[in-house]
Amino acid sequence: MSERVNIKKVEVLSDNWYVLKKTTFNYLRNNGTWQTQSRETYDRGNGATILLYNMAQKTVILTRQFRFPAYMNGLADGLLIETAAGLLDEASPEERIKAEAEEETGYRINKVKQIFEAYMSPGSVTEKLYFFIAEYEPEHKGKGGGIEAEGEDIEVLELPFAKTLEMIKTGEIRDAKTIMLLQYAALNLFPNTANGK
Repeated sequence: MSERVNIKKVEVLSDNWYVLKKTTFNYLRNNGTWQTQSRETYDRGNGATILLYNMAQKTVILTRQFRFPAYMNGLADGLLIETAAGLLDEASPEERIKAEAEEETGYRINKVKQIFEAYMSPGSVTEKLYFFIAEYEPEHKGKGGGIEAEGEDIEVLELPFAKTLEMIKTGEIRDAKTIMLLQYAALNLFPNTANGK
């Protein structure tokens, strides 16, 4: 692909929080002609997310927190139900997600399993997200709630897995990474629940 992309100009539009760039490049199309294109990319680093589940109870741990961009795009109260997640901040995906799970949910997790990676909004955001699952034990719960200095004010939810599938249908859960992890769980962790059994 490097032979098909010829970068001509890169402009930094903002680096106030993360980095927003405008790049002009020539792209070699499938028909053999070159086309000049311009794209804006937002680089906020890569991240990780995790679904905590308890097989015996058939429950999962999710969070609820205010998301300003979702609020600005029509989510009335701005509150999204999500899986625990965070940016890597130069840590490995595995060590970062263990720390993030404890910070947000309070659950200390020793063993996690990475199940896949995905680009969440590749038309404009460079972020790649690493997806994990881990079984939690109720007795390993600490404080959670996020880090106040980072503006986090997180409510921890322990929900029956079957209920979360209904919440996707009703629109109570509409966060993409969370839906992806719950669908994975429906296929691989709780297949009888997904079939209505």
